[in-house]
Amino acid sequence: MIVHLPLIVFLLVNVVSTDAALFSRGSDSIFGVARHARRHISKRSTGLWDDMRLAYTGMFQQKPQILQSKPYCTHSSDTGLSSTGTGTGTGDVDGTSSSMNATSATSAAAHGSSSRTTSGSSSSATNAAPTVSSSASASVAGTGTASSSASTSISSQPSSPWKVAQAYQGSSFFDGWVFTNEADIWTSGIAQYVDQATAQSAGLIEINSAGNAVMRVETTPTVSGNRKSIRITSQFTYTGGLIILDAVHMPTGCGTWPAFWSDGPNWPAGGEIDIVEGLNDYTNNQVTVHTNPGCTIASSDPNVLGMTGSFVTSTDCGVTATSNTGCGIRASQTNSYGAAFNSVGGGVYAALWDESGWKVWFFARSSIPSDITNGVPLPSGWGTPMANFVSTSCNAFQFFYQHSAVFDTTLCGQWGDGVWASDNSPGQAQTCAQRTGVASCEDFVRGNGAAFSEAYWEVKSVKIYQSS
Repeated sequence: MIVHLPLIVFLLVNVVSTDAALFSRGSDSIFGVARHARRHISKRSTGLWDDMRLAYTGMFQQKPQILQSKPYCTHSSDTGLSSTGTGTGTGDVDGTSSSMNATSATSAAAHGSSSRTTSGSSSSATNAAPTVSSSASASVAGTGTASSSASTSISSQPSSPWKVAQAYQGSSFFDGWVFTNEADIWTSGIAQYVDQATAQSAGLIEINSAGNAVMRVETTPTVSGNRKSIRITSQFTYTGGLIILDAVHMPTGCGTWPAFWSDGPNWPAGGEIDIVEGLNDYTNNQVTVHTNPGCTIASSDPNVLGMTGSFVTSTDCGVTATSNTGCGIRASQTNSYGAAFNSVGGGVYAALWDESGWKVWFFARSSIPSDITNGVPLPSGWGTPMANFVSTSCNAFQFFYQHSAVFDTTLCGQWGDGVWASDNSPGQAQTCAQRTGVASCEDFVRGNGAAFSEAYWEVKSVKIYQSS
């Protein structure tokens, strides 16, 4: 065995003060001493072992240094400056969920302080993060030098200025909504809205096996008063934005009056737009606006307005001059509402609220634009809207502000009663009086619970976007 004298001297200098006793152990080999000394020395100085390695290259094996390539992905949430709310919103893009916290506020519509009005006539994300892939390789030469190479590819996605500010979907869909717990005093309907606990115990709400939110009307065979139903109002509020509803099924049948709408405080001061609304057996949706006096639409010509729908009421949207009916536009699509909507698997409604006014689009399930599906909505590519309430004579931020989203299904009411026996709207081949053989809407609703088996909402998601 060859012993390197310089190394022994080096070790003694560094360990004699505290570890000299090591050499008194006859059974310890000099290499054991060296190993112990190595541990001791490394505690004293992070650079000492490197000094020893460089000085005594032949005694110790050199560790290869491997350079690693590590991909980093950052995500930032961009919520609109004019939105408030409670709870957590989640946005799904191709099955990947991202969440963001909304700021806290109390909605003025906690118990439906805003009004639902008679709207008809007798004739309703989140940016997808780029996918990053990285591959790295390293080779080590005998001298310890290393080389590395990495490649990164980013999948291209269309960019959108619209970012998810609040989303309702999946098992947490009902988080962040206020359940109205009183009778329908707004439309004189015979719906009894119930709180969340009552709704759950009565089987009126659920998240089904598909992960969709379901809101039903009570189907008890007969009731003496009002029939139980659901009305919910988002705690999240917004001024301007893009509201996208993805629904599989909506309530339909004689006696039903469902709606999905956007509503401001102090009705009608904050304005209201009914994005989805209709009655009975209708097949064509009606989009209606209700405002303070002074909001009018400059033309009733669809070609001038750039829309596919047509006015069925006045172009004056003020509730005073129109006895609360506002200005309504009926869709041309015959599968945009009711049983026809349900038969095609539903679809998407998108309402854009910006300086130009309000625009509403409908896309049946098979024709939903990929940018909506991917969570990067680009309204400029959606073609002609169903409804277009231009702001030229109705300022979109004077007559509308601080909105909440609302779902409800009322029964009968002013509109439903008014057309029960005289209605020729699309889809209504017979009046409900003729089809049911019952003279009044209220009598039919109270005495025919089984007729409301199709009176339910099934909703995949509601997403409210704000521009960045």
